[in-house]
Amino acid sequence: MIKKQATALLLLMVTFAFAQKPIFTTAKVKAATVYFNAAELSQNASATLPAGASEIVIKNVAVNLNESSIQIGAPASVTVLSVQFTNNYISEYESDAKSPALKIVRDSIVLVQKEIQKVNNTINSENKTIQLLDKNQQISGVNSGLNVVELMKMVEYYKNKQIEIANNINTLSEKQLKLNEVLQKLNNKLEVNANKEEKTSSGKLILQVMNQTAGVIPFDISYLTNNASWTPFYDLRAESVTSPINMMYKAQVAQNTGIDWKKVKLTLSSGIPNQNNQAPILSSWFLANQAYNEEVVVTGYGTNKRNQLQGSVYKETADQSMLMDAPVVMESSVSNYTTVAENQLNISFDIDIPYDILSNGKVHSVSLKEIKLPASYKFYSVPRVENEAFLLAEIADYSKYNLLRGEANIIFEGMYVGKTFIEPNQTGDTLNLSMGRDKKVSVKREKVADKSGTKFLSTRKEQTFTFDITVRNNKKETVELLLKDQYPLSTNKEIEVELLQSDGAKVNTETGILTWQLQLKPNENKKFRISYRVKYPKDQILNL
Repeated sequence: MIKKQATALLLLMVTFAFAQKPIFTTAKVKAATVYFNAAELSQNASATLPAGASEIVIKNVAVNLNESSIQIGAPASVTVLSVQFTNNYISEYESDAKSPALKIVRDSIVLVQKEIQKVNNTINSENKTIQLLDKNQQISGVNSGLNVVELMKMVEYYKNKQIEIANNINTLSEKQLKLNEVLQKLNNKLEVNANKEEKTSSGKLILQVMNQTAGVIPFDISYLTNNASWTPFYDLRAESVTSPINMMYKAQVAQNTGIDWKKVKLTLSSGIPNQNNQAPILSSWFLANQAYNEEVVVTGYGTNKRNQLQGSVYKETADQSMLMDAPVVMESSVSNYTTVAENQLNISFDIDIPYDILSNGKVHSVSLKEIKLPASYKFYSVPRVENEAFLLAEIADYSKYNLLRGEANIIFEGMYVGKTFIEPNQTGDTLNLSMGRDKKVSVKREKVADKSGTKFLSTRKEQTFTFDITVRNNKKETVELLLKDQYPLSTNKEIEVELLQSDGAKVNTETGILTWQLQLKPNENKKFRISYRVKYPKDQILNL
């Protein structure tokens, strides 16, 4: 019975305490770990608490957060009973003023506006007095039987009174003008101060706590929010085909959490929070019949696969290119302040330089580190797809650089060339980077009309195709060129394909790809001819 009474008394005390005035405090962002699709924010706040139960309202948390991820750190003397997130907390106890400086400006604006209103009222009153005098003068002049002397006195009175009122109106108008100027300056100052103010959000955490000892209590707050992201980005600079690539490893960070991150400790991670952590289970895999239509199969890179030029460029080639010195991390302030940590699941970049990331959804560029990449350069061309040569840089043992998928700007020989895409998630041990097109290595593929044609042989049709490929090096130095073309293959017995001429190309009969490894001296010109014949039933239509 005594225990029940004690419990009831404690509950009554807690209920009474929570009915008291809530204690407000504002959280500040101290660190942010940004993932590809989310961010973990670390904030701190403090509040002066009495002994016993209290309700604390922590302002300025993200407007959209994962409530199940909220963690509150407090001293051992404080017990956090409950945590609730809201964007709609309204209390008569909460002050609207977010800044003392702004409050002073706002109060001044109110005073000036009141003074302007008083002046406006006085001017209106004086104008109405003049109207009344004019009206009264007209009535008196028509209906009164005044003699000339009395009439002159009345005219003099009205004249003097109107002059007095007009002078008052002029004085009031001048005062009105000055007050409006003051008001404009205050509004400008308010706008400037507001722009300088750190953006705060409507998000709030409501904590119910029990405190053993009265005093200032610090709180550490962390949670996940989906309103932030980052993507890897690179700048690739190369001065010539005999120099290494200077890579600037960058990040494009954006956040719209409702809070401006000012001077925060920033960490970027390739991990994905909130993903399904349940290990997969295999079930039985049953095969079913599938229809198959025989057709002519043309392997290689078609016109709709230009972005795949980099994928298997060197699979059939020998290493005949120039190899740079060993990789060196460039000495720079950026690299010195970034620590890279790699584990089995992700890569993280810990940046010691404090950053400002505003809550506006705009992309903020963050430099991570600079690296000198040793590179082997080759030119590459597939004139069947495109009559241009591409400069490719081959990066060996690229896994040591912790590269992530992302776009890259290319600056070659001091000129912006365009963009490329870095794809490190491949099975090879060499990364091929496209450094853009080079107009100084010209490539042309032309059909030879007199060596091409169509013949009809009873029930069959025979077509011959012949092409001349011309390459020229217009550069001042010798270049290596990997040249590729192809001829079609057939999986249908009724369709016969015969390669007639390949001019010294390495022929892969399984893929139909022809490869030439060339070294072109300055101003050197070379020509190659390929020719193939296709025989098939004349009632069929092939895409040749």
